[in-house]
Amino acid sequence: MNPLDRLLATEEIRTLRIKYAHLLDSNNIDRLDEVFTSDAIVDAGRGQWEGLENVIAGLKEAYAAYDQTGDGIYPFHHAITNHWVEFTGPTIAEGRSYLIDLQTDPSKDRWILLGTYADEYRIENDGWRISRTRLDVTWPEPAVGGGLPGNNDLELPHPTN
Repeated sequence: MNPLDRLLATEEIRTLRIKYAHLLDSNNIDRLDEVFTSDAIVDAGRGQWEGLENVIAGLKEAYAAYDQTGDGIYPFHHAITNHWVEFTGPTIAEGRSYLIDLQTDPSKDRWILLGTYADEYRIENDGWRISRTRLDVTWPEPAVGGGLPGNNDLELPHPTN
């Protein structure tokens, strides 16, 4: 991959995690097909979800659990930072990004958790998508899988079948 193509692909990949945060936080979860592959595997600390339908269902359930006020919008904010992307092949990349997860209910502590997303990205007909992801929580109760992008040691979730 030439440097310009690598830069463009890196920006497209970084946008995926940011778009995920905006779609989830604004309760546009049904649009997550713009972020994940149809066979995505997601471990977000609430069990492992396989396939886009299960990912969407699981995130809708998580959203409902945090929407205590019933506003239907922005019960939390996922702030994504420090995104690191490494290409492991012409159609596959791995990445890490930090998560600062805050809730918006004024009656509760703002902090939900600090964590790190470990992602695998795959290019599809309509662009890059997240194919596998794991959320490593570093605070308040550490649950960390480890690994760095580009070394094939991210210990990403695998199908349970």
